[in-house]
Amino acid sequence: MKISVVGTGYVGLVTGVCLAEIGHEVICIDTDINKVNKLKEGKSPIYEPDLEELMIKNIEERRLSFTNVHEIGFDKTEVIFIAVGTPQLSDGSANLEYIESVAKQIAQKIKNDVIVVIKSTVPVGTNYRVQKIIQDNLVHNVKVFSASNPEFLREGSAVKDTFNGDRIVIGTDDHFTTEILEEMYKPLNLPIFKTDIASSEMIKYASNAFLATKISFINEISNICEKLGANVEDVANGMGYDKRIGRSFLNAGIGYGGSCFPKDTHALVQIAGGVEHNFELLKSVIKVNNNQQRLMVDKIVTRFGDLKGKVIGILGLAFKPNTDDMREAASIVLIKELMSRGAIVRAYDPISTKNAEKLLPMGVKYTFSLFEALKGADATVIVTEWDEFKKMNIGELPLIMNQPIMFDGRNCFSEQAVIDAGIEYHSVGRKSVYPSNSLINS
Repeated sequence: MKISVVGTGYVGLVTGVCLAEIGHEVICIDTDINKVNKLKEGKSPIYEPDLEELMIKNIEERRLSFTNVHEIGFDKTEVIFIAVGTPQLSDGSANLEYIESVAKQIAQKIKNDVIVVIKSTVPVGTNYRVQKIIQDNLVHNVKVFSASNPEFLREGSAVKDTFNGDRIVIGTDDHFTTEILEEMYKPLNLPIFKTDIASSEMIKYASNAFLATKISFINEISNICEKLGANVEDVANGMGYDKRIGRSFLNAGIGYGGSCFPKDTHALVQIAGGVEHNFELLKSVIKVNNNQQRLMVDKIVTRFGDLKGKVIGILGLAFKPNTDDMREAASIVLIKELMSRGAIVRAYDPISTKNAEKLLPMGVKYTFSLFEALKGADATVIVTEWDEFKKMNIGELPLIMNQPIMFDGRNCFSEQAVIDAGIEYHSVGRKSVYPSNSLINS
C-alpha cells in the first residue's frame, strides 16, 4: 500500500518508519528542507532506540523516502496520515493551526481518492472539522474518507510499542475505511478496536489522563508514607497484585513530564470546560504533579538550609530515560529552583544535553560523565532513571563527593544497598537513610 505521512516529529517519523518496515511504500513529508535532507541520509532528528537503524534499512530497500513537497508526497497515495504537532495554547487547549494547514494542502494537491487519517492527538470533533476544510477547498473531483487513529507510543520504547502494542484504535464512520486500515495494519497482528470517530478521539485523551491520575495518586500516597514511616514501593506492590488496579504507572517519583501527559491533561480540562463540565479530578491531578516536582527542592533545602555555594550534581535531564525529550522535564523546575537559591549546578545526561541547553538557565555546568558531575559535590540528585545511574557503584560516592548525600527522585536503590554503601540517602515515599558512623557536615 502507498502511504503518506505528514510531519516527521516523534509520532510521524516512528509511524512512517514502522509502516515501511511491515512492507508498505511510505513517503514522509515535512516543510523543513534541512530536516528532510538529514532524514534522506538516514539521520533521525530525535533519539529513539532502534529508529535510526530501521530508517536506514528501509531507505536502502526503497520502501521509505522523504520530501518537503506535498504534491510529490501525495502523488497516487492511498492513505495520508496527519502527524503534525498540536502544541498547547496559553489556555491549555490544543493548537490546531498545523492540522488545518495540512488539511488545506491535501485539498489542493490530491488527485485521487484517499483516506485521511489523523494520528495527532486532537480534541473531539477535529476529524469532522478537517473533513469540512478539505471538502470546502477541494480542487479535483475526488472522494476523501476520514479516520481517527490515535497513537499510544511511549518515548524511549516507541518502536517496540508499535510492534507489540496492546491495541490499535480505528475510528471511522464507514465500513470501507475500516476495512482498508485493518488490512494496512494486518502484518502487525495486533488487536484492533473499531469505533466511531468521536469515541476514538476521546480514547486517547481518556487513556493519558487516567495514567497521569495513577502517577499523581501514588505520588500523593508517597508523601503520606514518608510522614507515617511506610514504604511506598511496598504499598504499590501490594496494590498491584489486585488485577483491578495493576502495578504499572504506580512508581512514585518527582512527577510526570514529556510531550503527552502535561499537554493532554490540560487539553482534556479545556474540552470538558467547553461542554460546561468542571473536571475537578483532573485539575487536582495537574496540581499534584506541579507540586511534586518542587518537593525534592524542599527536601534539599530542609537538609542543608542555605544552598548558597553548595555544589549539586544533577543526574539526568530528559523527562524519562532513553529519550532526549526535555519537554516538561522535572529537571527544569528543579534546576531553576536550586540556582535561584544560590546552588552551583553540575548536570549530566547521556543524551539530552544539547536540548537541555536551550531550556535551562545560564550558569549550569554541563559535564560529559557521571564522575565529573559528582566529583567534589555536596549532594547529588537523580532526576532521570537512566540505566547508567541505576547501575553505578554508590559505594564509591564517599571517595568522590565532598559529602556523599543522594536525593533519589526515582527510587533507584534499595535501603540495604545505601546502608552498605555508607551514604546519606533521601528518596520518595520511603524513610531517609543515614550512615551509622556519619561524619557528614551539615
